[in-house]
Parts: sequence; C-alpha cells; structure tokens
Amino acid sequence: MDLTFSEEQDELRKVVRSFLTKHATEADVRRLAADPSGYDPVVWRRMATEIGLQGLAVPEKYGGSGFGYVDLGVVFEETGRALLCAPYFATVALAAETLLRCDDERARGDLLPGIASGETVATLALTEESGRWDEAAIRLTAHDEAGGWRLTGVKTYVLDGHLADLLLVAARTPSGVSLFAVESGAPGLARTPLPTLDQTRKQARVEFTNTPARLLGPEGAAWAALERTLAAASVLLAAEQVGGAVAALDAAVEYAKIREQYGRPIGSFQGIKHKCADMLVEIESARSAAYGGLWALDAGDEAETAISAALAQAFCSEAFTKVAGDNIQVHGGIGFTWEHPAHLYLKRAKSSEVLLGTPSYHRELLAARLGI
Repeated sequence: MDLTFSEEQDELRKVVRSFLTKHATEADVRRLAADPSGYDPVVWRRMATEIGLQGLAVPEKYGGSGFGYVDLGVVFEETGRALLCAPYFATVALAAETLLRCDDERARGDLLPGIASGETVATLALTEESGRWDEAAIRLTAHDEAGGWRLTGVKTYVLDGHLADLLLVAARTPSGVSLFAVESGAPGLARTPLPTLDQTRKQARVEFTNTPARLLGPEGAAWAALERTLAAASVLLAAEQVGGAVAALDAAVEYAKIREQYGRPIGSFQGIKHKCADMLVEIESARSAAYGGLWALDAGDEAETAISAALAQAFCSEAFTKVAGDNIQVHGGIGFTWEHPAHLYLKRAKSSEVLLGTPSYHRELLAARLGI
C-alpha cells in the first residue's frame, strides 16, 4: 500500500479546495440548507464543466475522466471539509457507482454521460421504512406487464430524492432483488421531502404506484452489485467524514489560540491541550481507515474492500461525531449558538453516522466478513 499522495493528487486537492473556498462558504452552506432544493444549480454545473468532479471516476468512454478511487477520495475529503451542499454524494458515490457495477453496458452508455456532464442529478433508492441497508429489507415490488416493468411500494430516506432526475431503484421480483431506472417525470411517482437533523443533506420519501421503470442488468441479480456499491460508498463517506473532522479540529485549535481566559490563551491550559490532542489522534486513526479503503478499491480487491469499508465506516462515523462534539466543548458557550458553525458539523456528523448503517451494523458486517 502506497501511503503517500502523488503530485497530481495534491494538485487536485488544491484545485478542489480553492473552488469550494469560493463557492461553499459558510454563508452558502446556511443559505442552501434553508433552500428546499438544497443546492445551487449554477455551482453544480461549474463543478462539472470547470473541474469535472461529477465525472472524475467515470471511465472516459462514458464521458468521464477515468481517475481512480484515491483521487475521488481526495475530492470527498474536501467536500466534507467544506460541508458542500449539493447532490454530489448521491450522484457520484451511490448512483454512478451502481451503474458502473451493474451488468448492463447499454445502461452505462445511456446514463453515465449525463451524470459526468453534470446534466443529470441521480440517486439510489434502496432503504425502506426499516431504514436497513441489507437485502432482506427490500420489499418494494416490481412486476412485468406487456408494456414493461412497473414498480409499486415506498422508498424512504432517499438522498436528494426530491430533486433527482434519475432514480436507481432496488426492487424485488420473482427472481430476487433487481435494479431499475426511473425518470423524474414517470407517472405514479410521488416524492416528499423529509425533515432532517442535518439540513445540509436533503432526504425524501418516494412512492411508486404502478410506476414504469427500466430493468438494469439481469432480473434478480442486482444484490451483488448493490453490495459492492455500498462498500465503495462507505469508503467515500469515510473520506468525507475525515474532511469534516479535520475542519472541526482546525476550528477548535484556532479558537484555542485566540480565546483568552485569566490573561492567557485557553490553548495553554492542559485540559484544552489534551482534548485537542485526543481529537488529532481520532482523526489520524480515521484517516488511516479511510485511506486504506480507498487503496483497496483502487487495487480491485473485493474481499479486502468489503473488510476495509466496514472498518472505515464503523470507525470514521464515531470519530467524526466525537471530534465535532469536542469542537463545541472547546468553544464553550458560543459553540452552542445557532450563529456559530460548530453545530453544522455536529449535525453532519450525526446524520452521516447512520447514513449507510450505524457503526454497530458495520461492526457486525466486519465480524461476518472476517469470519468471527
């Protein structure tokens, strides 16, 4: 495993950070968190046209740049640091990954170019009322009629499901779990935004009533591809969580340098020193877990990726929550106020902690994959 980034990856980080510093400021985050859509379409297009973020890891033959997962992890780390308000995780980590891993070359050719160009906002609709991310939890049904496949049922907690142009839907057919594509204007499709703790990341309840859908890949053979997608998404989410935790630590350290008490900076007090040091240890451990998963993805080792993904998500979820909470503690009273950005990171941390399954769920996955 190579534990260093290349010059190109370091430059990619600089470019992405510079872009987000201009277009994902705290004011932008607060404005878009209050906006029902949750993102700025102009910035979304610029992300695609100026620096190619949506198509970064999409192969060139589908209109992307063909970069690897370590490169993509760099981007997610920076979007987490900035609390980017955009359907980036849903479109890139979930939808594009699902298309790349499903056995349907024609669908990839039809659907991935729109994602890579920024024209298509996409998401994966997998979870239902139970909120679980496993195969047994999929109850939404699909039946084949003379005019094609139809979906009936409900998906909920769907990331950016209220605005997605394309929904990739996991449904149960007589042959097992299958994958379907549904366009935003399909008849029988109803989407309702959900209230969320983390207003920077929108979710929706999506109802299907005899909704026409396109089968992707062989019927009943989708779960293996979805499982690989969730492993990749877990690693990318871990990278995003590391970025958010780093931003929280930076804020805590900066405040500890300038806030004075009893005539001296509070950073000189042992209690604050120890708390910041503990935050750094959590981040470095989380960083190692996330980076290990990214390199496993690039190596193409599915067994190692499955293990690394569960490990990264179990650890990074809790690490981000702890660091974001400690940042508030370092700030004291002001850290609890609405005007201070500390609560934005804590809310993102808490929502991310359960986004793809709780840490306990991922520890169970890890144990099962290790055979213990």
